Amino acid sequence: MNFNNGDLANTGHWGPPYLLYLGRPADALAIKTARGLAYWRPDWCVGQHRHPDCRLTLGFPDMDFAQARAKGADSMVVGTANAGGVMAPETITDIIAALDAGLNVVSGLHQKLRDNAQIVAAARRNGRTLFDAREPNRRLAVGNGRKRAGLRLLTVGTDCSVGKMYTTLALERSIRARGLKADFRATGQTGILVAGDGIPVDAVIADFISGAVEAISPAREDGGWDLIEGQGSLFHPSYAGVSLGLLHGAQADALVLCHEPTRQHMRGLPHYPLPDLVQCLEANLVAARLTNPNVKMVGVALNTAELAQADALAACRDIGDRLGLPCTDPVAMGVEAIVDNLLACCAN
Repeated sequence: MNFNNGDLANTGHWGPPYLLYLGRPADALAIKTARGLAYWRPDWCVGQHRHPDCRLTLGFPDMDFAQARAKGADSMVVGTANAGGVMAPETITDIIAALDAGLNVVSGLHQKLRDNAQIVAAARRNGRTLFDAREPNRRLAVGNGRKRAGLRLLTVGTDCSVGKMYTTLALERSIRARGLKADFRATGQTGILVAGDGIPVDAVIADFISGAVEAISPAREDGGWDLIEGQGSLFHPSYAGVSLGLLHGAQADALVLCHEPTRQHMRGLPHYPLPDLVQCLEANLVAARLTNPNVKMVGVALNTAELAQADALAACRDIGDRLGLPCTDPVAMGVEAIVDNLLACCAN
């Protein structure tokens, strides 16, 4: 784990136990950072802080900042995500209150904690640490596409926020349970907080995106898998550039396509429909072949949280039959069929 702050308002330690900040989210996807920590690292979380009119909950006790500190919380995680990654005025007020209560503050928003003078002043007067997860933590080179040793899988999607991180972490857990080596490589703010390290590729200068992916998944000779968290979608006008850089830098041997079957349009863009699954699958393979001509699609991961169980099973069956691939919901059904296919198709 790499829970050390850099040159922010106060150099020092940050990390769990966490208070998860929900604030006043517009919908469930708006708290995906908090939700990811609650699902994958529940033992790191002591409570949640939300505004009185927030109807969403992660099932943790509601706490104010002083109560969280008294319960042993070290840091408050700003668990919200929005288009543009900006802090609302009330969020800034709450961050300052958390610092005054003795909590360190961690954020994955594009708008940096360290760029707000009031927040920095509060951190300094309380001797607290600020950590901006959405900032590269190492020097990056331009990607070169040279063949490197090792086995790699990248998750790709029909849209953003369809379950790429959950799928990648589920694959890591499944492969490790079989006694094989596998490592989750985080590329987004939530994944970085779950893993304790990584590079937020959507905060990397465009020329260095593929190089950033090469950096988090260097050559490995132990026969294990690097499981690289995907971002965005080749078909999302806002985020396709990040997705393409990931495909080129990953040099993936295998791809898993992630999809949310009830989604009516691209997230945040009601005027853009979702892509056809076959078209999306083929486009990702074509792009990935630039750096690995032998790449294979090994499975489809559905986020069926909005479907009844019978409908979810039917969707997996229908899409699997249509694409000729194992199709499952990683959270509700596991990923064993995808791992079986991965090891049959790609393992040395």
